[in-house]
Amino acid sequence: MFDKVKNQDHLLGKTNRIVEGTSINGDITTFADFRLDGKLTGNFTSEGKIVIGPTGQVMGDITCKSIDIEGKFSGKLIAEGMLNVKSKAHITGEVIVGKLAVEPGAKFEASCEMRSS
Repeated sequence: MFDKVKNQDHLLGKTNRIVEGTSINGDITTFADFRLDGKLTGNFTSEGKIVIGPTGQVMGDITCKSIDIEGKFSGKLIAEGMLNVKSKAHITGEVIVGKLAVEPGAKFEASCEMRSS
């Protein structure tokens, strides 16, 4: 009835969005980029870039290509590329990244391991 999509190239450059005031309990998996301004309690997996906006909150594990965090994150984060921590961000837990940038003012209360690709 439905054909499985094997090649996800058509999703490149597209962004999913969860707006402020939305709460999700459960896991999210996507091939496209993602912006979260709401609250997620659960795990998050993306083949693209994730942006956690200033009102965004994630309590759970994240696996992604790269990520910008302006809001709150608590859990284990694995990013193949860059983790960009903005000045208003608050991160707790465990972080494994390829590259790391932390702006002054950010709260970074996590163990951190940097791995090259």
